[in-house]
Amino acid sequence: MELNDVFWGNTIGRWLTAVGVLVVALLFLRILRGAALATMRRVASKTQTSLDDLAVDVLQATSWWLMAVVSLFGASLVPDLNQTLSSVIYRAALIALFLQGGIWGSAALASWSRRYIQGREGLDGSAVTTMTALSVIGRIFVWALVLLLALDNLGVEVTALLAGLGVGGVAAALAAQSTLGDLFAALSIFLDKPFAIGDFVSAGAHSGTIEHVGMKTTRIRSLTGEQVVVGNSDLLNDRIRNLGRMVQRRVALEIGVVYDTPLETLRAIPTWIEEIVTARPQARFDRAHLTEHGPYSINFQAVYYVEVPDFEVYMDVRQEVALTLHEKFESEGVEFAYPTQVVYTRPVP
Repeated sequence: MELNDVFWGNTIGRWLTAVGVLVVALLFLRILRGAALATMRRVASKTQTSLDDLAVDVLQATSWWLMAVVSLFGASLVPDLNQTLSSVIYRAALIALFLQGGIWGSAALASWSRRYIQGREGLDGSAVTTMTALSVIGRIFVWALVLLLALDNLGVEVTALLAGLGVGGVAAALAAQSTLGDLFAALSIFLDKPFAIGDFVSAGAHSGTIEHVGMKTTRIRSLTGEQVVVGNSDLLNDRIRNLGRMVQRRVALEIGVVYDTPLETLRAIPTWIEEIVTARPQARFDRAHLTEHGPYSINFQAVYYVEVPDFEVYMDVRQEVALTLHEKFESEGVEFAYPTQVVYTRPVP
């Protein structure tokens, strides 16, 4: 058999050249991938940014069959092939590129999600779930795009297909309107962060500690002990008071003393209150004033802050201030006022 002998429309020499191109191209691509991967890993180990680590993960996802198909396409250019076979090889190479693009996109999203979670040690379970869901949704979008591109290159009428899918999508969206609303509300909670696991919140008729934020519902542990499950969209439609992010608590203390209290004592009462509050290391005094002459008492109002958000500490400070003030009033002979009624009588002639 001579190299000039013709086989399937091409000489043996051209077929051997095509095989050589296939082998050399495949080896070259594998060596190039390995060298590029080693270089990028070396660079990534010396930097703090995560972009080069992301690039390493994407390059590592390059498939061997992509290199094989690309090498085959390059080798197919050497011999004179009939139009049908050339078209098949070309379409196969194009679809392989689309598939590899989908793999690269999926690898990038998975790497980003994983590194985002690893870079935030305090990330709660619900946020991890949401991040994972975002990654999955992104990958679904990538593969849907790959599928449409592949079908378009295979001669399928994509416009008609999209029109049909659009009508079906509208029907499905209407049927799952509540579920989709809760899903988007979960994404809003993750991105906007109105509360986190462990926060005590009050929303509408519900108050309690956030235990879990899922893709559809949020679970709240109420003060009475039961677990309240609320749809995410319903929760966000209410005004949310996040008490878990409170940094201090305000106390408005109102007291009344009897009208028999001497003027000098009335002048001294705001100072007494200030001294009592200031003596507490967890309290910060704001003001104290005589506010009004009531029907049966002379009224004072004092405002101070407990600079610890813990509710038990707040109640302890309030109690200590009230008891110490009561003790001070007793030692100074000041009487607290309470509703009284004086009846004057006179004899009837």
